[in-house]
Amino acid sequence: MALFVGRHVNKIDKKGRVSVPKPFRSAFVGQSFNGIYVYPLFKFNAFEACDEAFMARMSDSLEDLPMFSDEQDDLSVILESAHQLSFDPEGRVALPKEILKTAGITSQTLFVGRGRRFQIWEPQAYEANRGQAFERARVRGATLQLRQPPRREGEES
Repeated sequence: MALFVGRHVNKIDKKGRVSVPKPFRSAFVGQSFNGIYVYPLFKFNAFEACDEAFMARMSDSLEDLPMFSDEQDDLSVILESAHQLSFDPEGRVALPKEILKTAGITSQTLFVGRGRRFQIWEPQAYEANRGQAFERARVRGATLQLRQPPRREGEES
């Protein structure tokens, strides 16, 4: 599974196409769909992008919720709002007008690595949010408990 890290700013052309950063794009090679899946974030006017396998995990997770429950109905909005964006030969995707409008993106977009997924933001909106997130984490004294690495065959515990 891919690991998306870093921040990359790319220009959007007049047709709404933007080049997905090469380090991100290379993670999608080999999946049956030659492109990315994007869906809106609930907390921010931005979008998150993932590969086909992650989108399938999300769909499977929604199936685990009680059928016809409010929770399943509410969270299923993710799937109905998702877009499949195909790569063109230059590694660009055409961002739908809905994405551009919702995220307030005009001439540039910021790709932000988030581990197994990445986000697509209007650069100035992201910087404002990033500062707030950093400050919240600092004030809370946020910590992260790291998972143990998987044991290799033959290793003792």
